[in-house]
Amino acid sequence: MAKKASKKSGGTRIVPLGDKVVIKRQEAEATTAGGIVLPDSAQDKPQRGEVVSVGDGHVKRDGTRVALTVKEGDRVIFSSYAGDEIKVGDEEYLLLREGDILATY
Repeated sequence: MAKKASKKSGGTRIVPLGDKVVIKRQEAEATTAGGIVLPDSAQDKPQRGEVVSVGDGHVKRDGTRVALTVKEGDRVIFSSYAGDEIKVGDEEYLLLREGDILATY
């Protein structure tokens, strides 16, 4: 059974299916190391975030299900162009496959 994300505005929940994971992307850096303030258009989208909810796992060829290795609350690093951006209320999330996650930290 998939673990559900906490309630969002309007009571909407995000429940990923299978090997999918919902991630809240980390905020982009607004200034450089030297103190220069970056406009929104110059900020890179971070490749880090926190797992909000996870699907119920991979289905093997014999029909058994294997649980995902990441869990809610894990901080992860993922591929640059991985997944699909989705918006729920005022919040933006990233929906991607567990295989697109490169590491946890």
